[in-house]
Amino acid sequence: MNLKDAPAHIQLAVDLIELLEVNQVDPELALKALAIVTQDLERKLHEQPADQ
Repeated sequence: MNLKDAPAHIQLAVDLIELLEVNQVDPELALKALAIVTQDLERKLHEQPADQ
């Protein structure tokens, strides 16, 4: 499968992995930061009106 044919969430994941690797972000640090990002995004999802 070609990446450009992959679902958008897979493309985004690959882009994020590349960004972390290119910037040589420590994996432990990245996981801690991603936990915060996950919490923020989950909060935003729960705050959205039901019709969205």
